[in-house]
Amino acid sequence: MRVKQLLVCMALVSTGFSAQAAQASFESVQDVLTRNACLSCHTIDRKVVGPAYKDIAAMRKGDPANAEVIAQHIRQGSKGVYGPLPMPANPAISDADIQVVVDWIMAGAPKE
Repeated sequence: MRVKQLLVCMALVSTGFSAQAAQASFESVQDVLTRNACLSCHTIDRKVVGPAYKDIAAMRKGDPANAEVIAQHIRQGSKGVYGPLPMPANPAISDADIQVVVDWIMAGAPKE
């Protein structure tokens, strides 16, 4: 197996990304986003304070290893990725909630 394929497989296993998880209902994702105050800075289709979820999905599509990058940005925050404003860390969000959001973003941030 080539190194890149191995890394992708490792990323899928480590993040728990699965096609089934990506099919989570939009209502469950919206609940997670609401409970964790994500929607105060992000929306699905347009930039507010932070980038739109669709823009994050477009930037990260095609490489399953990006699921871990998104999860780290949610948990630890980020700076300079989507512009000059930093994203604050969100240490209180549960691993399960992060997984729901990451799987949804990796699936393209669908509204359905």
